[in-house]
Amino acid sequence: MTVYELSQKDVIQIQSGENLGRVDDVVFEQETARISHLVLRGRPHWLGLFGRDEDLEIAWKDVQSIGADVIMVDVQPAPGRTQHPRRRCFG
Repeated sequence: MTVYELSQKDVIQIQSGENLGRVDDVVFEQETARISHLVLRGRPHWLGLFGRDEDLEIAWKDVQSIGADVIMVDVQPAPGRTQHPRRRCFG
């Protein structure tokens, strides 16, 4: 599996079913070249003009399974970081 393929999957919190977002980056351990963390960037506030939510780092040990469409994790998101429904600006 490639990093690109990981980035195309939704990350789902296994206990609540909450969609935490998608993988934006991967952190590797320098000594072993193994994946250490998945990074989900914080969502921008109003086109990024008002900053972003905190990034969420998910330890590789918290990844429960990787399926065809989703990555299931057992981790609690940072306070204030929740999935907001996407709104359409026009019609």
